[in-house]
Amino acid sequence: MCTACGHESPKWHGRCPGCGEWNSIVEEARPAKAAGGVGVRGRRANALRPVALADVQAPEVDRLKTGIGEFDRVLGGGLVPGSVVLLGGAPGIGKSTITASALGNLAAAGRRVLYVSGEESAAQVRLRAERLGPHALQVPIVAETDLDTVAATVEAERPEVCVVDSVQVLNAAGLTGAPGSVGQVREVAGRLARVAKDGGPAVILVGHVTKEGSLAGPRVLEHLVDCVLSFEGERERTYRTLRALKNRFGSTSEAGVFEMREQGLVEVADASERFVAEATRAPGSVVLCSMEGSRPLLVEVQALVAPSELVPPRRVANGVDRNRLALVLAVLSRHGGPSLGSSDVFVSVAGGVRVDEPGADLAIALALASAAKGLPLGNGARPPAEERRPSVGRPSSARSGGSKEERRPSSARSKAVGAFGELGLTGELRHAAHPERRLAEAAKFGLEPVLRPGPRLVDLRSALRVAFEAQARSERAA
Repeated sequence: MCTACGHESPKWHGRCPGCGEWNSIVEEARPAKAAGGVGVRGRRANALRPVALADVQAPEVDRLKTGIGEFDRVLGGGLVPGSVVLLGGAPGIGKSTITASALGNLAAAGRRVLYVSGEESAAQVRLRAERLGPHALQVPIVAETDLDTVAATVEAERPEVCVVDSVQVLNAAGLTGAPGSVGQVREVAGRLARVAKDGGPAVILVGHVTKEGSLAGPRVLEHLVDCVLSFEGERERTYRTLRALKNRFGSTSEAGVFEMREQGLVEVADASERFVAEATRAPGSVVLCSMEGSRPLLVEVQALVAPSELVPPRRVANGVDRNRLALVLAVLSRHGGPSLGSSDVFVSVAGGVRVDEPGADLAIALALASAAKGLPLGNGARPPAEERRPSVGRPSSARSGGSKEERRPSSARSKAVGAFGELGLTGELRHAAHPERRLAEAAKFGLEPVLRPGPRLVDLRSALRVAFEAQARSERAA
């Protein structure tokens, strides 16, 4: 059976005939079926009577609030009783930390919870929980890897929320193969899903990821669960992003931002303030007005263009899709921008945030043009009122140059420039979703101006002309 697409074959193949993946065929024992439509146990199944969806009773259930606002928002408002959530991420990203914090908050609210640890002992989990506060120490825990024992414990304790860390280490006794194999992971996930659906708890399964960042194990694991969450970020950086890749009870476009501190993961309620305050406003820097689900988010896009002696030159993208960067470079060189075919190009989203929406195209193009020209955007912006005051009454040192703060270059004092919009292959600027929310978030932090598709900016040429016309005026005046 193929671990990627589920294709079945009576023999082994180096490459799956169904999806074309290499080394994805594994051997599994399949029980034989009796002939004549009779089940394996020798009894004929009874036919069921279909029921119209209008006649199905759908009781309303209250979601379980974890006490972590960003986590609840990505889930769609909280945990749904009886649901199964798969949480994946790189080692050390904070999966165990956020689940322990959520269980601690639920226990403090009077909810029955259970933590099943298969990778660590109870003593090791306690050492990590001590820095999360007193609520995390009240969470009951069992350290076990046998699936039958874990299922029996969950059915006996009947918690409202159960965390299994992790699904790859549990072992089903009736199957051959090591824990983490295709058959083992599928049986473990299916068994726990049945426990959750039969009036059981909301189950959070912690999963491993591969070196490429995708969830490890068979693809059927993602189909069995109700919600798939992915923790993104780098361990060396403080910011983490939580995204929903699949959600049967909410939107998959939401994202939560967290910051790793000594006391654990802390939600960042206003991430735009952090990123805008750290914007450099140097050549190659543009603030992107992006949308993460229903929430606007301002992030800084940085670009660096340098001469290269390599053939072909390097194209490095951090936080944006590399194929999207190649598309922007092609449109930029074809429709009025600098040609960067012989230069190394580096594009990064500051803070370790990843942006996947097409509305980032214009910001990337402007950052590349600014880096190639060596000119910062926003030099012609009108300075704040306190910087425009006359020098009457100031000391002579202030009028002649003054302190280092007053002798900063104009690019450091200028306001940051915001941008958003999608680029078409013919160079036109396309509409981006929720422009009002993006503009309101930009005005909140004083971004001036904000370049976006409109009557004045219809294509990339007009956007580049407007972005650099203020700088050209200042150079002509000088």
